[in-house]
Amino acid sequence: MIQISEAAQTHFRKLIEREAIPGLGVRLAARDAGTPRADVRLEFAEDSELSGDEWAVDCEGFTLWLDAASVPFLDGATIDYESKATGGQLQIRAPKIKGVAPGDAASLVERVRWTIEQEINPQLAQHKGHVSLQEVTADGVVVLRFGGGCHGCGMADVTLKQGIEKTLMEKVPGVTAVRDATDHATGDAPYVPRDAA
Repeated sequence: MIQISEAAQTHFRKLIEREAIPGLGVRLAARDAGTPRADVRLEFAEDSELSGDEWAVDCEGFTLWLDAASVPFLDGATIDYESKATGGQLQIRAPKIKGVAPGDAASLVERVRWTIEQEINPQLAQHKGHVSLQEVTADGVVVLRFGGGCHGCGMADVTLKQGIEKTLMEKVPGVTAVRDATDHATGDAPYVPRDAA
């Protein structure tokens, strides 16, 4: 499941010994797992700070606790420590932390949702915007709602046709069109005001 190098275990043991707290261990969790913002959080933890559903990885001299909800995203992770002349560097690699793209057998909704979260929304976030999936019709039409800076934006139609629809139709077989269900007149903080577009 998780591989912890001897160098990393030695590093943790030294830090734990320095703290001199009986039962102190290390807790690892995935934050924003399954999204482009995913990252790991590593911290010391005492028994009293554990929620009780963590997975335990016994290491020599300490326990590595894995947040239960994070386990699928941390499967295959490696923790290593590299000594350098200027100090050391802890390296955590978790190849599944941002999620795993749904395969061809996944539903059209799952494949559309994955593409929106992994490719489209990170781009829209540059303009403080995002889209949410409202529906995928039986004939492959994706219906979206714009939010944030995209709600009421004068460039929403261009973003929809030249960006979002093009991406979804190229990346997700079965998508036939993309429609906007947003009432743009109610947007209160558009990236480009509609009258300026």
